[in-house]
Amino acid sequence: MKLLYPTSLILDPSKISSSFPTISLHPYDVQSPTIPQDHHNADILITWTNSPQNLSYAVTNLHQLKWIQSLAAGPNDVLSAGFDSSKIKITTGSGLHDRTVAEHTLGLLLVAARRFHEMRDLQNQGKWPGHLGGPQPDRPKGSFRTLRDAKVTIWGFGNIAKTLTPHLVGLGASVVGVARREGIRDGIQVYGEDKLKEVLQGTDALVMILPGDKTTRHVLNKETLSWLPNHAWVVNVGRGTSVDEDALYEALEEGSIGGAALDVFETEPLPEGNKLYGAKNLVLSPHAAGGRPQGSEELIIENLAKFVKGEELKNLI
Repeated sequence: MKLLYPTSLILDPSKISSSFPTISLHPYDVQSPTIPQDHHNADILITWTNSPQNLSYAVTNLHQLKWIQSLAAGPNDVLSAGFDSSKIKITTGSGLHDRTVAEHTLGLLLVAARRFHEMRDLQNQGKWPGHLGGPQPDRPKGSFRTLRDAKVTIWGFGNIAKTLTPHLVGLGASVVGVARREGIRDGIQVYGEDKLKEVLQGTDALVMILPGDKTTRHVLNKETLSWLPNHAWVVNVGRGTSVDEDALYEALEEGSIGGAALDVFETEPLPEGNKLYGAKNLVLSPHAAGGRPQGSEELIIENLAKFVKGEELKNLI
């Protein structure tokens, strides 16, 4: 059995080979438009930051593939390349990015609440941001200035949300979730999407961690944005397609929301000259929340053991 692993991150193949001596491991360049012909008989493909050309080549030429293990949180790139999950097992790296994305999200929320972006803007202009220093009102109503007593709504309450929530609660925030199914998750009230309007109307900061598929496309749009208070901030670390960027830009320019911090966009990189670069109270982050899968070898080994035994794989789509 042959396994191809990417050179786009540091993996220790000895950890894998010591557990599965009968599986031959071979590195490959994920940015190359081709894969060497002597690897066309691979059974397993591990992917991470593969170029679209590389994945398209794999679809066309790696006919013996039985399983693709993506180290990304979702399968979008693999499916977009043309792989058919009804014919090939496809598993994701869900769980590998929980800590890094949660940390980045917390950072964006603190930037928004403490106005670090305004301080830096004025610093670059050679001006003293005096209105942001000195005595400040404590938890002013109708304003997002601190996480203490702020209502943070997390739309898309999966593993990343569960990792983020204790940090928010520790800083005094009141956290609720929104998901397809209502219930209590890790002690947090999660509302169904049928209650979205009611939840958003009382939200100080909306964190979006939604997957990218046709059901979530532009779910944050002109209508749903209008449900937010005019001081509320939007933080998106899920998928760029979940936000109608034109509607968001309009809301920012009109001041109908307090601001936004985006780590993901419909088109990446965001094209030079895009109007979002100049939007009021918008913090741009270049898809930097994840990008550091943690525990990759452990996930690969766990799924290899299941694959060899014919058991259902972890994170199978």
